[in-house]
Amino acid sequence: MLVAVCSLKASPGATTLAVALGARWPGPEVPIVVEADPGGGDLLTRFRLSPEPTLVGLAASTRTRGNVDPDQLVQHAQFLPGGLRVVPGPVGAEQARAALSLLATGPSSPLRRTGDRPDTVVIADCGRVDPASPSLSIIRSADAMLLVVRPREEELARVALKLQAAQQWSPRPCLVLVGGGLSANQVSQELRVPVMAHLPPDVKGAEALCGQGNGRNGPKKSALGRAALKLALSLQARLNATVPQPREPARHLAPVAALQPVVPHRDGASS
Repeated sequence: MLVAVCSLKASPGATTLAVALGARWPGPEVPIVVEADPGGGDLLTRFRLSPEPTLVGLAASTRTRGNVDPDQLVQHAQFLPGGLRVVPGPVGAEQARAALSLLATGPSSPLRRTGDRPDTVVIADCGRVDPASPSLSIIRSADAMLLVVRPREEELARVALKLQAAQQWSPRPCLVLVGGGLSANQVSQELRVPVMAHLPPDVKGAEALCGQGNGRNGPKKSALGRAALKLALSLQARLNATVPQPREPARHLAPVAALQPVVPHRDGASS
């Protein structure tokens, strides 16, 4: 399963939502968050992660190897303090865009290949997206696109101008509202796109998901974390209901090996 999290306007918290979804994903799939934001990543600095491995190494590996290793994405992941696997993006926008441009697209993409495994869900933080974004190919190949929006009239007016184009990127676009403002029903009627969740204002919960705070408001205890779990359950049920089940197993396919644990870096703060 491959889920793309993105925004059309400003920075309403796509990275925080992606991490929250990964931290509260109910299973049985193992979540991996990939920071595919062309504007540059935040996870390296937020959690003081090791400088390697990152999205840059993943992109270089994809280009040099040709055929994608099924475990390639896992091999380029690090651990956040709670155990969530992440592939952090580079801090600089120029380096991030170059790495995203190198990543293979379509069925040979490491994100798509890993997302096709029955034991894994890949959550791609694609940041702010426009028709020229190098992360657009990830969104087009995703099983679902979550558009993060603040439910304020002035922001919704700008989102509405771009929404028609965004609906061409994914067959299943859904809105995720962040913070106070208009209700989910009002936004859904105004934009004619289903609202999957309305995340509550939760400063302390967001700080915990950004590597700040004292840990007392972790994903399992915070209002934001509880809302992320509900969103993950709804998304999981929605996608499982739309995936056609084969009448009998495809015998020509080799069995997929289980994910192997990645050894954390001993020198990283998130080890």
